[in-house]
Amino acid sequence: MRLSAKNIQLAAATESDPRWASVVARSSAADGTFFFSVRTTGVYCRPSCAARQARPENVRFHTTREEAESAGFRPCKRCRPDRASLSEQHAAMVTEACRLIEASQNVPTLEELASHAGVSTFHFHRLFKASTGLTPRAYGEAHRGARIRKELSRTSSVTAAIYESGFNSNGRFYDQSRQVLGMTPTIYRAGGASAEIRFAVGECSLGSILVAKSDCGVCAILLGDDPDALARELQDKFPRATLIGGDAEFEQLVARVVGFVEAPALGLDLPLDVQGTAFQQRVWQALLEIPPGSTASYTEIAGRIGSPSSVRAVAGACAANPLAVAIPCHRVVRTDGGLSGYRWGVERKRALLQREALA
Repeated sequence: MRLSAKNIQLAAATESDPRWASVVARSSAADGTFFFSVRTTGVYCRPSCAARQARPENVRFHTTREEAESAGFRPCKRCRPDRASLSEQHAAMVTEACRLIEASQNVPTLEELASHAGVSTFHFHRLFKASTGLTPRAYGEAHRGARIRKELSRTSSVTAAIYESGFNSNGRFYDQSRQVLGMTPTIYRAGGASAEIRFAVGECSLGSILVAKSDCGVCAILLGDDPDALARELQDKFPRATLIGGDAEFEQLVARVVGFVEAPALGLDLPLDVQGTAFQQRVWQALLEIPPGSTASYTEIAGRIGSPSSVRAVAGACAANPLAVAIPCHRVVRTDGGLSGYRWGVERKRALLQREALA
């Protein structure tokens, strides 16, 4: 069959869209992130539809079911895109569990969460970890960590903040305070006063790079053009901490980070000290699972963490990432594959992706 010039253009536009690859692969992971319609049949489908593959010149992409239906297409009777897919049902179940954890004073047990969801503990644990990148307990602890940080900034009593955050004893909290806050609660409330953070600034092909480390691990990797501005940014993040210039041994750590920036194939395995909200932790964990040389869209990340409607919040979590390259927010792109904003500059993002593609 010979295509007209117009159909050749339509086919080329479809095949150049990153979503077409998901349709060809019948990717269930893409279900819920978009829909596609077929002009010749008048139906719209989910990406995983098992029906015979449509010709690309007849395909249009839609962000929502409503958009497809308002364009005059009816739901496919085979893949039932007007109903929740299995992956969407799982995402809804995990989202409900996250809300239950966040609303509970004490972290619910795995058995309680699975019972609430109506599935076995094994099945629930597997789905929750696959959707969020965290175990239910880790998610609960991350959320409680965010709560204790909020309470410590709100109340003058450390003890009151501990109990308000769901820790049922001072001893239990202090056993975990280093892990939760990166420092003792008293020091945290004082803006990091008396906490020691070692740092050093190096140079790489992307400009200046600052690496900082607390007792718990690397707490900041910052990129920029002005070394002094990077040091001020670190001081703003830990306004009352004692910042100590790194010695020769510490500069070896900086050299490892610089080496990774220049040659991503070397890999980077560092102990990290990064605190964030439970949502940010879920996003950052999902970023760590994007292989070098690959990218994912903000929409895909939102789907992977079981929160498909939180695309803007995912972008916000990427922007809040304090660890350039170690948590690879540069691997997140727009749905059309284009590069969007990057905390350390789009040109640096492009350079990192190009190097990883060649590694």
